[in-house]
Amino acid sequence: MFELVDYLILFIFLLGFTGFGWYQSRYNTSNADYFLGGKTMPWPVAMFSIVATETSVLTFISVPGIAYRGDWLFLQLAIGYIIGRLLVSYFLLPMYFKRGVLSIYEILGKAFGINIQKTASLIFLITRILADGVRFLATAVIVQAITGWSLTAAVFLIGGVTLIYSLLGGIRTVIWIDGFQFILYISGGLISVFYLLSYIDQPLDRITGILIELDKLKVFQFQGDLISDPYIFLSAIIGGVFLSFASHGADYMMVQRVLVTKDLTSARKAMIGSGVFVFLQFALFLFIGSLLFVYFDGAYIEKDREFSTFVVNHLPIGIKGILIAGILSAAMSTISSSINALTSSTVNDWLERTGSIKKSQLIGLFWGLVLMTIALLFDESDKALVIIGLEIASFTYGGLLGLFILSKLKIKLKTISLIVGLILSFIVVFIFKGLGLAWTWYIFLSVSVNIISTISISKALEILSPG
Repeated sequence: MFELVDYLILFIFLLGFTGFGWYQSRYNTSNADYFLGGKTMPWPVAMFSIVATETSVLTFISVPGIAYRGDWLFLQLAIGYIIGRLLVSYFLLPMYFKRGVLSIYEILGKAFGINIQKTASLIFLITRILADGVRFLATAVIVQAITGWSLTAAVFLIGGVTLIYSLLGGIRTVIWIDGFQFILYISGGLISVFYLLSYIDQPLDRITGILIELDKLKVFQFQGDLISDPYIFLSAIIGGVFLSFASHGADYMMVQRVLVTKDLTSARKAMIGSGVFVFLQFALFLFIGSLLFVYFDGAYIEKDREFSTFVVNHLPIGIKGILIAGILSAAMSTISSSINALTSSTVNDWLERTGSIKKSQLIGLFWGLVLMTIALLFDESDKALVIIGLEIASFTYGGLLGLFILSKLKIKLKTISLIVGLILSFIVVFIFKGLGLAWTWYIFLSVSVNIISTISISKALEILSPG
């Protein structure tokens, strides 16, 4: 169980995050500082912030579980992630830096009008609170398993500390702490590998041999049902490409991480580098899951409890505290980024950049409380939580990405066609899900439907009512 030393280590980390937020608050003199940090952030810090933000605790607990129960096919998605970030870097980022926006949805407002800007912002807000509600739940679940606290207590502890430092310091604090939290939770993962290898007490080549014999290290799958299996190579790669293209190009929370850098070149370095680090990170946590399978001899363990079971019952005092600090860091980096991005989108897209920092902090408090409420309302399902989080995003990302692609095409489009295209892009995802289509196809098909239907409807309206 959690001992006094573990609590002390955890308390030191949480106090440090809060103190840093208070210290950084003195640099915020305007909403531009609060949301973009004066565009002075070093690109490596922004890169680590991207990785920490998208990682959340889902990677920490859910990805090892995927390898424990199966294999490494999930890593195919990460290959697609790198390609998707290349598309973002050369297709969308130049537009954001050229226009000098505070919110990326301002691009849509300038191209299609304020109503489309607000619609896109609303989609982003809904997606973030639902997807990050799942992440919040995942964090509370593992904190409960390790400490014995209730889910409610875990949610309020995590949410309370995150709210304090993110509201005080703004994006500058969020990104610097993200960078530190990335190092902390990766260190926790490496420590876990070290202890697992020492406990298994077999040479690495022997462990690898066992896993290969059991087909537990399989990365690529080229045969199977391309329609319903998300881990067939083509399905996984396309899913990874479009998920990353949409999440890091049309989701303000991710794009905000690179808007804080000084120029486009720095932003591209941060964006592309984050894809490489995410690939390595997935490999690390899948490796942990494989080692856990050997350590527990394949015994049945409740879904997404594989890693936490090891942490609770087999790690020494003190190390447990570092691991839980790493887990909380993975969660807080996502939640703090979400709060700041939700606030920024609200102020810039809905309030048209009006208001003081104090007003922005009150809006951030509201969104923080909403996220905590959503986390308490969510329930676990039979799927890995990381997959649930990705599926939620897949329902809306296609429509958002389609809008940004359309804004680049320089085609005159009618507002009604844009709205109908958006609605159809959401509806088709529900249809595809009902037909049993793999979730990795959702965004690609949603984007395609959005673009084709929007252009077709707009052209048809021009013919029916010229001029």
